[in-house]
Amino acid sequence: MIDFAWYIPLFPLVAFLLLLAGRTRWSERGAAGVSCLAALGSFAFSLPLLWQSVGGTDSAWATWDWFHAGEMVVTFGVEVNPLIAMMLVVISLVSLLVQVYARGYMAGDQRMAVFYAYLSLFTFSMLGLVLSPNLLQLYLFWELVGVCSFLLIGFWYWKPDAKAAAKKAFIVTRIGDIGLFVAMILLFWQTGSFELGRIFEAVQAGTIDPSMLTGIAILIFVGAMGKSGQFPLHTWLPDAMEGPTPVSALIHAATMVAAGVFLVARMFPVFETSALAMDTVAYVGAFTAIFAASIALVQQDIKRILAYSTVSQLGYMMLALGAAGYAAGVFHLMTHAFFKALLFLAAGAVIVALHHEQDIHRMGGMWKTHRVLGWLFLIGCLSLAGFPPFSGFFSKEEVLVSAYADGRFGVLAVGMVAAFFTAFYLFRLFFLVFSGERKTEKNAQPLPSGMVWPMVVLAILSVGAGFVEFPSHAFREWLTAGAEIPPAAPWWLPVFTLLLSFGGIALAWAMYRHGSIRPSAVADAWPWVYRILVRKYGVDEAYEAGIVRPYRGLGIFLTWFDRWVIQGLVGLASGTARGIGRLGSALQTGQVQVYIWISLVGLVVLIVSLTAGRLFE
Repeated sequence: MIDFAWYIPLFPLVAFLLLLAGRTRWSERGAAGVSCLAALGSFAFSLPLLWQSVGGTDSAWATWDWFHAGEMVVTFGVEVNPLIAMMLVVISLVSLLVQVYARGYMAGDQRMAVFYAYLSLFTFSMLGLVLSPNLLQLYLFWELVGVCSFLLIGFWYWKPDAKAAAKKAFIVTRIGDIGLFVAMILLFWQTGSFELGRIFEAVQAGTIDPSMLTGIAILIFVGAMGKSGQFPLHTWLPDAMEGPTPVSALIHAATMVAAGVFLVARMFPVFETSALAMDTVAYVGAFTAIFAASIALVQQDIKRILAYSTVSQLGYMMLALGAAGYAAGVFHLMTHAFFKALLFLAAGAVIVALHHEQDIHRMGGMWKTHRVLGWLFLIGCLSLAGFPPFSGFFSKEEVLVSAYADGRFGVLAVGMVAAFFTAFYLFRLFFLVFSGERKTEKNAQPLPSGMVWPMVVLAILSVGAGFVEFPSHAFREWLTAGAEIPPAAPWWLPVFTLLLSFGGIALAWAMYRHGSIRPSAVADAWPWVYRILVRKYGVDEAYEAGIVRPYRGLGIFLTWFDRWVIQGLVGLASGTARGIGRLGSALQTGQVQVYIWISLVGLVVLIVSLTAGRLFE
């Protein structure tokens, strides 16, 4: 089956070319149909690869010569192992469901064909990235993913906020990409190859200096930080909510943000050789988890709450990988793709039903008018909050157990507090949107069925996906070929985290449903904390003051220097040449008497200068 793996990204690529070529002639239904069929084809071809991998095939690859550089041959190809097979299915499935949903959400948009063309290109880029067997190919698709995110976030380019968010996402992720690029060059310098297989062999053989390997691992993580929104490169991700909601679901569930976590998991043999690199991943992930979760506590935009939730959960995944929980991090990546896509699509349905209202304080009473949507949203909230038997409970517990087994008790404590915050802000959102009375005079409108059934599929996966690992640890054994032994968990750990999640839900109920605790009273009790959270710890302001303004000032100075110094020197040189030319032209009058006069003056000057020279000898 490996020979047909390259068909998987080919389907969305063909769809992109067809839609882009005839973008003015495609109808809404035709554009959506072509793109959805392409995603369905990718999903259909991914399933046999997953089945083959589950059946016992650890890894397979096929490569073709790409170009020659002296005696070196750089290849282009595909590779499939358990991690890649799982990612192919998750990416293609979530992409398919999001694109079906987008047909109803984007109905009436004049640029529907362009929108689906961008979605198809985005899907192609992620699938190509996952299948890459070497770093050079991976890096090309890595950058293409960034370009696609720029196009999709800024799809509504006539909105100033959308344009600014697209530029911000592109620039911030490029900062991280520099780290990945430098790491790729260093690995080639040390091993003479971009092939991941040869790199891992060199790492295992110890032919790379340990300090060099540590630096390479940290640089790779810097690249992952940009795509996965780890602190301090997280600021682009909440602003990306200015794009259409289907884009938010795709970027924040299984594609772009997952690329960073996938990169760390893919390069895990490099990371696990360095204790410092593992510490860096674990501590940055833990800090990102608690940092983003605390900001989500006070957000008012429904999509931004989920965006900061994504940042927090990505921190959880990095926390697990840094704590040597390879299987736990990948498991949470998979379950998160399902319930976060569900939550974003459900949030988009709420926005559509309420005539594109996004402020949760202006919502309410949705349970009475949209009961099915309420149940779907509740399933997503319970899964993300970590309640059994939903998939988020099992994957989150695997993350915390990994931290406990690795002896990272500080990281474990941070993860537990983040679990409490997660349950609180999710059910604050749920109670404000679905309970109480309607706070707007506009009547909630019904939803198209095409927007509902993709959410139903994701809800089923959000409930059932956790059982691939519990209670048999089958997912871990398959993913690691039995090399990773399940860590022993104390009985109190899941009980305690479950109580924390229940406490967060109870507090949200008391504040936003029952009314026994007034939110304004809590804000008044700790006004400085509330202001810090509302301002998102001032990170954007710090970037503005420390980076943007100095950089803008440098640009103004360089503009002035170019205009008045560089152009002034150029103008002086050209003016001097023109002056000499004018003088020469003035002397060429065509009058014989003038020429005789000049010759005489010249002769006199010559005689005087020669005579003076003799006198002074």
